[in-house]
Amino acid sequence: MTTKGHSTMGSTPEHYKRLGIRKNDIKPWEDGYRTKDVKGTYEWWYFDSQMDDGSTLVIVFYSNKWTLAPKKGPTPQVTFALHTADGQEFSETMEMPFSSFEAAVDHCRVKIEDCLFEGDLHEYHIRFNNGKIEANVRLAGNVPSWRPETGYFYFGDQEQHYFAWLPSVPEGRVEAEVKVEGKTLTYTGTGYHDHNWGNISMMSIIRHWYWGRAKIGRYQTISSYISGEKKFGDNKFPIFMLAKDGEIIADDAVSFLHFWEEDPYTDSQTGQTFYNRLLYDYNDGRQHYRVTYQRERDIEFHQASASLSKPLQLLAKVIRLDGVYIRFTGMATIECFDGSHVVESVSGPAIWELTSKI
Repeated sequence: MTTKGHSTMGSTPEHYKRLGIRKNDIKPWEDGYRTKDVKGTYEWWYFDSQMDDGSTLVIVFYSNKWTLAPKKGPTPQVTFALHTADGQEFSETMEMPFSSFEAAVDHCRVKIEDCLFEGDLHEYHIRFNNGKIEANVRLAGNVPSWRPETGYFYFGDQEQHYFAWLPSVPEGRVEAEVKVEGKTLTYTGTGYHDHNWGNISMMSIIRHWYWGRAKIGRYQTISSYISGEKKFGDNKFPIFMLAKDGEIIADDAVSFLHFWEEDPYTDSQTGQTFYNRLLYDYNDGRQHYRVTYQRERDIEFHQASASLSKPLQLLAKVIRLDGVYIRFTGMATIECFDGSHVVESVSGPAIWELTSKI
């Protein structure tokens, strides 16, 4: 019998049956439109990339604003963020009426005005065009689609609330062309695409959430550590996937992952303590790997209450519905151990993020 404090990762045979999916068998429709205009839901399709020259490009399509799940109808958005290797930043947000939003349910095809996100779990075309910036991206997967168990995290006494996550392309090759300020920029690099949806505000169920991914040499990794809200049991959800040469070799984070933070710093905007270094240590007795993320700079920062009036900002803090979203860039290192000895160590650029209440 469940309680009000109940939360769990969907992993039982009943969960799989309820959702109509199978373990380790992902179908194209799972990357299609999942919430289907249901009131109070949100959904997004996310793409990020690290280019060979050091630039980063992030494009996200939303059926609804990500910070809350409004009781009114969806508010579609597309966001674009390009940070070039020479220090230029181009950031755009398109917020459109729901009449501009189109999405397929049998595969990933999301269209908002002249922006398109389409693919089949292997190859994707992403287009952003708001009249000022036009970008066309091709993403070809090197690692098969993956999810932690069902990909659903359930909250509530009847598991009536959920947040779901599908890493459709854990890592892939990127080719991109961006037209901005009269110039055409061309890029190649490594990229990632995932898909998220839910029916309750993330700020209501999740207190703290790290997520990161990297391609380093022959390795590709996804790592996350989620801390649920106290009213749902204050549970921790470790998530980890490590692939080598495109083959997944480790992903049982619940049994074998240890996570910790190092090197605290005080954020100048919020006065809160965050961490420069995150470590994910996976040891199943047969293989032992450690992934370390070392922060260099923030490439995106949002505070949930920033758009509210001063009185509402204060209220958000008092009732603990205020939060931050930070996207970091830096270096990730993957170490392979034999006993206590490091027998392989490789490093490369990475993107990771933090969502946290303050």
